[in-house]
Amino acid sequence: MAYSSLLSLSLCFFVLFHGCFAQIAQETQRQRQQQQRFQTECHIDNLNAQEPTQRFESEAGVTEYWDQNDQQFQCAGVALVRHFIQRRGLLLPSFSNAPQLIYVVQGRGFQGAVIPGCPETFQSDSSSQGRGGRRSQQRGSDQHQKVRQIREGDILALPAGMAHWIYNDGESQLVLVSLLDTSNQANQLDENPRKFYLAGNPQQEQQQGQRQRQRRGQEQGQGQGQSRGQEASQQSGGSNIFSGFDEDILADSFNVEDELARRLQSRDDQRGRIVFVQDELQLLSPQRQEQEREERRWERDDNGVEETFCTLRLQHNIADPRNADVYNPRGGRLTSLNSLKLPILRYLQLSAERGVLYNNAIMAPHYNLNSHSVIFAIRGNGRIQVVRHDGQNIFDGELREGQALTVPQNFAVIKKAGSEGFEWVAFKTNDNALRNPLAGRLSAIRAIPEDVLINSYRINREQARRLKFSRDESTMFSSESAQQRRY
Repeated sequence: MAYSSLLSLSLCFFVLFHGCFAQIAQETQRQRQQQQRFQTECHIDNLNAQEPTQRFESEAGVTEYWDQNDQQFQCAGVALVRHFIQRRGLLLPSFSNAPQLIYVVQGRGFQGAVIPGCPETFQSDSSSQGRGGRRSQQRGSDQHQKVRQIREGDILALPAGMAHWIYNDGESQLVLVSLLDTSNQANQLDENPRKFYLAGNPQQEQQQGQRQRQRRGQEQGQGQGQSRGQEASQQSGGSNIFSGFDEDILADSFNVEDELARRLQSRDDQRGRIVFVQDELQLLSPQRQEQEREERRWERDDNGVEETFCTLRLQHNIADPRNADVYNPRGGRLTSLNSLKLPILRYLQLSAERGVLYNNAIMAPHYNLNSHSVIFAIRGNGRIQVVRHDGQNIFDGELREGQALTVPQNFAVIKKAGSEGFEWVAFKTNDNALRNPLAGRLSAIRAIPEDVLINSYRINREQARRLKFSRDESTMFSSESAQQRRY
């Protein structure tokens, strides 16, 4: 009896300490990530609305890159990419050294994310033939990991190293904008975004990345910069990652003939990273094939991993007005996406925000407590002002469709829509980004006692009360109320 009690007590202590150590490890990881962000330079005297500086055409689309060496992107530790995928265009499988968030600006399609170690839960019973390799065999079905339908307004979350592909099955162009968090703790290389391709021959993009790394090394005066550049130069002659392997060893690894191994290396493929699918892509999807069955192989042999990581949601729509967190019928709406709504963001340490301002409406002046914010203009235009810690205005200009602007942590910002309204998506470098408004019903000014305002601004009590209570709206301010007060 005493032995049983002692055993139970020991198990309780084990569970308790295991939970404590897990929390400590997680907090340590967060601190390391924040320390890595502190190493970036954020001494910004001036901001500019940024447009893509590099453009690469493929067979079925275009890829554009913003200048990752620009000061504002260096401050946030991020890189920005945009894809235009034509109808029946396939963005070839690849993975990155940094976690990323992808926003679907326009169109619809399918996305597949390959989660390491997870089973192929999509299976088909339809009979088909496939060509085997050295040991040729016929297979009566196809199987693969989950395929997700994507549409305008979706945020797609991808951890570092997770391979993915995207296919446009719609009638219009599919437009994606992607943020890569190169300063994230998950990236243990350097702060250069690196794409590792599983297919295709993207030599131009690889060579461009090599030149950018060399330029950064020269600008920073680091002796290691040249060695990294030389190493990249030696590797740039290939295409995808399979092209660097010996052909015979690659054929043995897949148990296929040498010719198929050469096709895998894609050395003579000139189509780029977005290719045309000759016929409609045949995918297993509950919406497109009734005979598809989603089977979970861990029902018999459960190890606990597939029930969590393998079934994590990787997408969430933030454009649907029904999902809005803040709504003013005369001002606009705001939808936030954090790790409470999409738990995988907790591992990525990223979040997003989708805003819509109606014509001439204003979003309350505010600052981000714990994150940088990278704003991408989706439609319309807006006047944006950004003020740093010493009261210096470092940006006062227009942000138009297709442009991007970084607002560093704690820098105050205000947005006012133009005559056609303003829509944007903001990527934030914290999984639970917090915003503190400076005006309106939930503002910092309203939370301060009247006497403090009176003595701080040298105003009377009536003025202090007007300052606190004149604006009843919380986040999105209508232009009508401002005009009524002014006249």
